[in-house]
Amino acid sequence: MELIDFIKQFIRRQYLVVSHYPREHLYMAAALGGLFIVLLLLPTSDEDQASNPRAEISLEIELNTENIEEEQAEALALPDVATTTPEIKAAPVLEDVPLWKNVEIKSGDNLSAIFTKVGLNNQDLFRVLNSSNEAKVLNQVYPGYQLDFLIPEEGELEQLRLLKSPLEGYLFTLNNNNYNVQPIKNLPQVKPTFKVGNIDDSLFMAGQRENIPAATIMKMANVFGGVIDFILDPRTGDDFSILYEEEFLDGEFIGHGDILATQYTNQGKTFTAIRYIDEEGDVGYYNTDGESMRKAFLRTPLDVFRISSNFNPNRRHPILNTIRAHKGTDYAAPRGTPIRATSDGKVTYAARKGSFGNLVVIKHAGGFETKYAHLSKYGNGVKKGKRVKQGNIIGYVGSTGSATGPHLHYEFLMGGVHQNPRTIIDKLPKAESIKPSEIDRFQNQTAELLARFEELNTSRLLTLNQSGAD
Repeated sequence: MELIDFIKQFIRRQYLVVSHYPREHLYMAAALGGLFIVLLLLPTSDEDQASNPRAEISLEIELNTENIEEEQAEALALPDVATTTPEIKAAPVLEDVPLWKNVEIKSGDNLSAIFTKVGLNNQDLFRVLNSSNEAKVLNQVYPGYQLDFLIPEEGELEQLRLLKSPLEGYLFTLNNNNYNVQPIKNLPQVKPTFKVGNIDDSLFMAGQRENIPAATIMKMANVFGGVIDFILDPRTGDDFSILYEEEFLDGEFIGHGDILATQYTNQGKTFTAIRYIDEEGDVGYYNTDGESMRKAFLRTPLDVFRISSNFNPNRRHPILNTIRAHKGTDYAAPRGTPIRATSDGKVTYAARKGSFGNLVVIKHAGGFETKYAHLSKYGNGVKKGKRVKQGNIIGYVGSTGSATGPHLHYEFLMGGVHQNPRTIIDKLPKAESIKPSEIDRFQNQTAELLARFEELNTSRLLTLNQSGAD
């Protein structure tokens, strides 16, 4: 009876479905249904017929159409199916994971465009800029600075970090719809590094062979700038040693620090310079007796490069083809090479002037004056009335005015009279050395450093001698 009831129910459902589906679909469903019934009725064996009395039952199907509307809903309803809902594991909540967006400022960038790039708008920028007086630092950002945005939710700036360098910056933190500003001051871990080199061609090539940073070599050339002309004086066979700082932050290298001590042997004569920080915090380099390593004037306004034309009162002008005194020294160098003030002084002229092109004139104490011509552009902030220190960048090599190619024309005047820049330096006094009242402080500060430096140099000489013996 169970089978007959099942078939009756099946046929009722088929009838009800007829009125709701296309004929083509129903043909297919009917064929499948008939096949299903045949399979159920086919005996598989005599034993199966004996054990299955339903196989001998004749089918009487009575179709009840009186309750068609009630059963219509039943026929169209989904059958009860035992379902198992798969277990869905929620993604772990990542707590304390900073959602920082990092942007390094490049030339031509502006704050409005950067804020838009990270999904913020001008209102967000306005709110940060006007949160406090300290926030005005954002109006003075330069290429190379880094801006880090903490945006936990779209359009919501929780923190902004401005890094001038890995060691210095500012942190803006949202607090009651306003931003508090805190300075960032990181102290690096400093590691002294000792290197040596031999001159086969130039100081800079020697430094490159020993993996000494170019900036550090330039600093060393500046330290010895009062006693060695690195364009003319170096000779094959010269050697040098240098002890300088490397800086690390959280174990990651971030840059080079000061030179601590350095030594250069030029044509058999050895010069040693040691760093000293005076009572006012100024850094200088002195020999072991406390005498300054620099003259009142640097020997050259460029750190390196060749002399293309010397001081010559009887020189024939290359363009005018007439005898015209060459009252300075020409230094051939690539366009854009930094030019340094050779001594402390005050800028009395910084503008274009005839055949000089872009010209800077500096007046120094004692009736001295220096001129720098053919500049491609001026140093940052260099203008008439500006005071500069020895070594400050006052411009960059160019070819403005009557110049056949990029070079610096440098003049030196003493009491209004032109002098040969290369020879006058030796006649001038050195810069001030350690005051007698401060000499004990100098010796106490530098004694340990000097002893360590001499130990490193002695070890280097022993190694060289052993290598030569082998």
